[in-house]
Amino acid sequence: MAVTKILSVGGSIVAPEKPDVEFIRRFTAMIRSWMEEDQDRRLILVVGGGGPARAYQKAYLEIISDSSVSSAGKNSDNSGKDKTGKNDPKSNECGSEADWIGIMATRLNAQLLKACVGHLCAQEVVYNPLSVDEFKGRILVAAGWKPGFSTDNDAVLLAERFNADTVINLSNIEKVYTDDPKTNPDARPIDLITWKDFCKMVGDEWTPGKNTPFDPIASKKAQSLGLTVICASGKNIENIKNILDGKEFTGTRIKG
Repeated sequence: MAVTKILSVGGSIVAPEKPDVEFIRRFTAMIRSWMEEDQDRRLILVVGGGGPARAYQKAYLEIISDSSVSSAGKNSDNSGKDKTGKNDPKSNECGSEADWIGIMATRLNAQLLKACVGHLCAQEVVYNPLSVDEFKGRILVAAGWKPGFSTDNDAVLLAERFNADTVINLSNIEKVYTDDPKTNPDARPIDLITWKDFCKMVGDEWTPGKNTPFDPIASKKAQSLGLTVICASGKNIENIKNILDGKEFTGTRIKG
């Protein structure tokens, strides 16, 4: 019986500013080796946008802030409301455009990983996680879907579609902390946390480029499905393999 594992690979790992060639080489080599150990193994890779997404989103927001292209953002904030607290349709349009720009970066990164795993990925990069009718080959590669949804959310939807019970979320942090350790010296690493407590930490809203260990919207969905999410460093290849093998690992497990 095929066993499906899901890796949500942060774009900041694949392309912090540009593609990290050494990381991609080591990461895909580990994946190929792991797949060869058992022919019943299947893997879904969901890839984020990383540095290119943020760079292009920033460029767009800078351009519209001081030109006649759009007045969105001048009288509103990232919440989609103007300074009076009312919904600002121009701000919503701005957010949607920024989202699409980030989505396109995820698709470029995903296409790169698909090419690097070669024949193991037998179908095109998945953009819509709800439209996948079958899993061909051994590896499925997915990217961003549409505005309002992060690749974390795509990973959760694919877990539901292919009956996976765990999403392994790889980013540039080794564990989830009680607070930002860069600004709070008292922040402590967490080994195990419930969805209820985790959702209190990350809130319930998501905006393009928001930096959280796991997207708030995806967290709610994962909680409703009873999924486990493991947050770990994407740079530690040996640790990733330990997680895939069910061995002891360094990271944070979110469940329950």
